[in-house]
Amino acid sequence: MHMKATVPITAADLKSACSQCNLLELCLPFGMTETEVNRLDELVGTRRKIKRQQHLYRAGDPFEAIYAIRIGWFKTDVVLEDGREQVTGFQMTGEMLGLDGISTEAHSCNAIALEDSEVCVIAYDKLEELSRQIEGLQHQFHKVMSREIVRDHGVMMLLGSMRAEERLAAFLINLSQRFTARGFAASEFHLRMTRDEIGSYLGLKLETVSRAFSRFQEEGLISVQQKHVRLLDIPALRKIIQHPSVMR
Repeated sequence: MHMKATVPITAADLKSACSQCNLLELCLPFGMTETEVNRLDELVGTRRKIKRQQHLYRAGDPFEAIYAIRIGWFKTDVVLEDGREQVTGFQMTGEMLGLDGISTEAHSCNAIALEDSEVCVIAYDKLEELSRQIEGLQHQFHKVMSREIVRDHGVMMLLGSMRAEERLAAFLINLSQRFTARGFAASEFHLRMTRDEIGSYLGLKLETVSRAFSRFQEEGLISVQQKHVRLLDIPALRKIIQHPSVMR
């Protein structure tokens, strides 16, 4: 079992640390008094550093906390009956991990760092306790949690009946929107995941993903250099999703 590096933090750190985080509304709810904000020391107790390819948690681990990704990228996956790994999602800086454990009090998937990363640890029992004591905190948490669920559900609905090019276009547009929400460039980014992992998430074989990337590049929709991607024609990518016959 590897050692997990943790660093104590205080409420005073939160404003600079969480400016791009989906948990901003949870950590710094508008209208809270200074005393209530200071009590959030009890909630966000540590930061944890996770090395590339290390697990933040594994399927079956007891559920104790949710995690806000301060720096880095993660993937979540499950191991199928035949031993294959099925990627269930990719999570970036400013997004949350760990919600899968709330209902059963045990994590249902693995969370693995795609690069050296750092998370803020939100102890769930303390979150529940403070939610009862600080008016509005529970509502803020439910808003944050709902947004994550809606985002994931929206992606899966899009991918349900799509062909390969449509799935990849939807995936790239979704990443673009998430980068934009975090304050990063919408049309140029570095893919932290492999094409094999993208294929697992999209339900496509590796060679199918590679062909779709190549076709998009040939059509002048994207530019790819290893893992660096530039979206050259976002409207055209959107059109593929809305009017699939464009690429057939």
